[in-house]
Amino acid sequence: MERREEILEAAVAEFAVKGLHGTSTESIASRAGVSQPYLFRLFGTKKGLFLAAVERGFDRIQSLFGEAVAASPDDWMARMSAIGDAYWGLLERREDLLMQLQSYAACSDPEVAAVVRRRYGALYEYAEAVLDAPEDKIRDFFAHGMLLNIAAAMDLPQLAKKEGWAQRCIDQTSIEASMIRQGS
Repeated sequence: MERREEILEAAVAEFAVKGLHGTSTESIASRAGVSQPYLFRLFGTKKGLFLAAVERGFDRIQSLFGEAVAASPDDWMARMSAIGDAYWGLLERREDLLMQLQSYAACSDPEVAAVVRRRYGALYEYAEAVLDAPEDKIRDFFAHGMLLNIAAAMDLPQLAKKEGWAQRCIDQTSIEASMIRQGS
């Protein structure tokens, strides 16, 4: 089990940068310190490994949501705020963030699309169940999360030091995050 996790870590790091089609199993095996045959024994194909990495990413997000909800009051606004705060921390793991974006980009592949749609739908329904918030707030919450993904992927905080538009986007993102936390 530990070796499988190490391979998934290596796969996420490689797929995050080069995507499903641009990543070689050789680079993943080398990063993980295993042979390619061993990698194929565990995951079957490169796509199988990619899908395992996608599943792992969604597992982490749902687990993070669950931990945040468990530690917060029963009020939906407080739970949503707790999930939002926890998600900010997840965005700091650049490889996980880029892997998530690569999973969306790879949806031109029907097998990948099926997994991503199933897992995103399950995450959305999970959030609906644990938050018990108005429908428009859930939708806004997920939309805001995607904006945060893009901002983090482009490293807008660094860019904002040089580009006014980036600072305005960050300022608006902060305002929207605050509104979500307050239930506006």
